Amino acid sequence: MADILHRVGVEHSSPQRVYDALTTLDGLSGWWAEKTTGDTGPGGIIEFRFGPGGIDMKVDELDPGRLVRWEVVDGPAEWIGTHVQFDIRQDGDWTVVLFRHEGWREPVEFMSHCSTKWATYLVSLKQLLETGTGAPDPRDLLISDWH
Repeated sequence: MADILHRVGVEHSSPQRVYDALTTLDGLSGWWAEKTTGDTGPGGIIEFRFGPGGIDMKVDELDPGRLVRWEVVDGPAEWIGTHVQFDIRQDGDWTVVLFRHEGWREPVEFMSHCSTKWATYLVSLKQLLETGTGAPDPRDLLISDWH
């Protein structure tokens, strides 16, 4: 199995503010996908809709200010059954987010694309928290002909 791993720091924020951006519809639509609906509570399903399609995540685990973990239950075939996790911690003036999209069956080209897209969306999360404006789909950075 293969995993996508990233680390991003948010300056002058708090773990709770980052957690809120990862666990509320307003927060998620502010950095990842403007068309976000569903239930963000434990066991709920969050539906993210993008230009080229959609992804449904089941909320697996929440630990306020520390952890958000989802299971992909619908979307691209390569994603189904994988898990997305955000570990959050304070480090001085920075809130650090350790991101992982784990459980890919093999490191295919689509995984490389998704790794780069996740990086752009994590920067969007950082921008949302630091400036008040993120770059969610459809205003996100177009990185290739795949989106």
